[in-house]
Amino acid sequence: MNNFALGKYLPLNSPIHRMDPRAKIMAMLIVLIAIFFPAGFLGYAIIAVCTIAVVLIAKLSLNFIWRSMKPMLFMLLFLLIVNVLVLRTGTPLISVLGFTIYSDAVFQTLYITIRLMLMIIITTVLTATTKPLDLTLGIEDLLQPFQRFHLPSHEIAMMISIALRFIPTLIEETQRIMRAQASRGVDLKEGKLKEKIMAVLSLIVPLFVSAFQRAEELANAMEARGYCPGRPRTRYKVLKMEGRDYLLLAGAAALLGAMLVLWLA
Repeated sequence: MNNFALGKYLPLNSPIHRMDPRAKIMAMLIVLIAIFFPAGFLGYAIIAVCTIAVVLIAKLSLNFIWRSMKPMLFMLLFLLIVNVLVLRTGTPLISVLGFTIYSDAVFQTLYITIRLMLMIIITTVLTATTKPLDLTLGIEDLLQPFQRFHLPSHEIAMMISIALRFIPTLIEETQRIMRAQASRGVDLKEGKLKEKIMAVLSLIVPLFVSAFQRAEELANAMEARGYCPGRPRTRYKVLKMEGRDYLLLAGAAALLGAMLVLWLA
């Protein structure tokens, strides 16, 4: 069973699911910008409350959100170790095995951790409540003004949606290869450095082969259905913004304004 949540669409019936994908994409970008404002823990608390409210409105379970963050735990631990060893400013808090942990290292790690968690949750809400096809149409419409600069908006939107669609598939394939290699006696956790490198190669090589095979199969399927990049295309579904979509954008803009006020205060 695939336990990876990021990039997975959940066909639920919620107000967030029924919103225009363009509104959700723009709201996500606005909130991501707000996250990077140094508004302090109060600002992050406001964003967290609003994010949790959106998660509940979208009827997404907290377990699903937690599974989307689990792959990032190793990165967060790595950032914690780097900040503790590198940042030597602030008030000394505790000394462990000759290393002194300073207050700036702790606060910097908390800031980075909270930012990453909020970004992952917001991205997960977008992909879980938006169909891949709707996501492609939304990105293409938002990139439409850049076509005057010869930007291939449709091709870029197609690549982004395909990449998001295949993230859970590649994760599931990785888990399957790991189980298959473990049944053959390959140990990915213990052993000498050379043995670990060979074990990782035994995982990476078949994963790349499988990824290229899937890409070739997808290309053949699209070509068999007459898909040709750059040609004029018609749409069965036409996107249309409604009142709830503008309300979502207004809420995201208000959140950005609040972060700006807290930053300047």
